[in-house]
Amino acid sequence: MYFTYLLIDFFTVIICFIFSFHPKIQFSRYFGAFFKASILVGLVFIIWDIWFTKNGVWWFNDDYLIGIRLFGLPIEEILFFICIPFSCIFTYFCLDKFFTLDWKPLPEKLYVIFSVIAYLSVAFVFHDRVYTLVTFLTLALSLIILYYTLGVRWIGKVSFIYLILAPGFLSVNGILTGTGLETPIVNYNPSEFMGIRILTIPIEDFFYGLELILWNVFFLKKFMRKDQRWCRI
Repeated sequence: MYFTYLLIDFFTVIICFIFSFHPKIQFSRYFGAFFKASILVGLVFIIWDIWFTKNGVWWFNDDYLIGIRLFGLPIEEILFFICIPFSCIFTYFCLDKFFTLDWKPLPEKLYVIFSVIAYLSVAFVFHDRVYTLVTFLTLALSLIILYYTLGVRWIGKVSFIYLILAPGFLSVNGILTGTGLETPIVNYNPSEFMGIRILTIPIEDFFYGLELILWNVFFLKKFMRKDQRWCRI
């Protein structure tokens, strides 16, 4: 029982890790770039996580943890910010390698504009719910920075692939939030989020995950540009 969260991390990443060495995929060539990206992005999300945990926005059930903590966070939670991005980025890499999923400029621009307006609206309406406010406000700012300041043109593609990954997301986060368990591994303060759940998962988690993956993709691409062997992702 104490290994539950650790096993979730392990099984989330193990199949993708094994197939990373497949000769037709060869994602293993880019492990260095991935780890630099995931650690850089993960540090920001871990600081966010520490602050939320310290202020009771969410907390962790020790019954499902091995008991090692850093800065108040279970070691399993820290590993989450490597394991989840790895499986998502690996899937993105494979789908983009074998299929043409690029969006045309106008649909992507409209998607970004609509998303920013929608996220800012949610943040405004639920400004008294910390998790909702921070998640939707930072996601809106991330889209603005990525699209208008940094000039990336893959937001639509990444968002679509993230949607494809939704069943896996629901499975992993569902267990973390209590699906199939007597009590949740991660508990949320009901006064700090909208109260809308997909099964047992606060809907904010889905958008939190999208922001995590968007920044992982950005920095992965940035680090991989330094590797002349890499042709495309």
